[in-house]
Amino acid sequence: MPFDLTPMPRSGTAGTVHREDLAVGIWLLGIALMVLIMVALGGATRLTGSGLSIMEWRPLTGWFPPLSETEWQRLFDLYRTIPQYAAVNAGMDLAGFKEIFWLEYLHRVWGKLIGVAFLGGFITLVMLGKVRRALVPRLALLFALGGLQGFLGWFMVASGFFPHRTAVSPYRLVIHLGMAFLIFALLLGTALSLLSREPTAAPPRELRRGVLAVGALAVVTMLAGGFVAGIRAGFDYNTFPLMDGRLVPAGYLALEPWVLNLFESIPSVQFNHRLLATLTLAASAWLAVTAWRHGHTAGGRAALLLAGMVATQYVLGVAALVHVVPVGLGTLHQTVAVLVLAAFVNALDRLRAPASRLPR
Repeated sequence: MPFDLTPMPRSGTAGTVHREDLAVGIWLLGIALMVLIMVALGGATRLTGSGLSIMEWRPLTGWFPPLSETEWQRLFDLYRTIPQYAAVNAGMDLAGFKEIFWLEYLHRVWGKLIGVAFLGGFITLVMLGKVRRALVPRLALLFALGGLQGFLGWFMVASGFFPHRTAVSPYRLVIHLGMAFLIFALLLGTALSLLSREPTAAPPRELRRGVLAVGALAVVTMLAGGFVAGIRAGFDYNTFPLMDGRLVPAGYLALEPWVLNLFESIPSVQFNHRLLATLTLAASAWLAVTAWRHGHTAGGRAALLLAGMVATQYVLGVAALVHVVPVGLGTLHQTVAVLVLAAFVNALDRLRAPASRLPR
């Protein structure tokens, strides 16, 4: 299955890692780190309202910022045609436009750099004979997903240019964010499968099931958080654990049809995110107890790390909420979500059953 997140089978026997796999694995870890930084930049771009400042999509060009006052003025004039300018930034001068432009510019250029680093690294490693044939389809898929992610980024941004909209579509935002999570998970999972030694014994079934449960809940919570960000639900009900003095807020499930409450109702979207996060935290506490019972094994330590990252993310989420989502805390919260995903992928790798040698 092309979207299977299961790590690639190891090429070595138990206790060994091939030198060729080491080179490819380190390269993929570097790309995964670049994706992590990209997610952080995306969070900061969204929270500062910078994402709609560039109204042109130039995927192959666009490496350089405006180099003349005339070009700056042209881009500023374009920005002044969209609803966000009139509703949010009316009266902004060129100097103010430059302030929001630079973060979106950095975000886009960083995405291009990821593409160059991936394609350049792949070509170099193939020429050096370090890429196994069985790995090529996975790497081709990753490159294709990266290209698709660039298109999805523009697809998301373009939704903010519609009449009567001052921000991007929350649906498109979640699709873009979810694709970033998928790409990161595939990169990290593939890298770890190449860098880790082949396990010699089957992992405890109870522990692996616990990791899968916590990881699945965490991913659903992250996607629900995308809708919180998309409709700016975090700027309301800034108390915890109650929402406006109630456990379940007034207006919960008030929209018709009811399914819209999952995506467009501020009280419902925020409550659901809180509920999912709390369920994930409770599951991670159970996972920590289970991991502790299995002693100091690699799988047990990885499960404990996952539980710890979930708890850290929960605390950051509460802090961001009660402080009305400042840019720093909000960006950190989105970034640590990727680290929770990393801990999940790592735990799955450490709890993987022995596999046969992968052919070259």
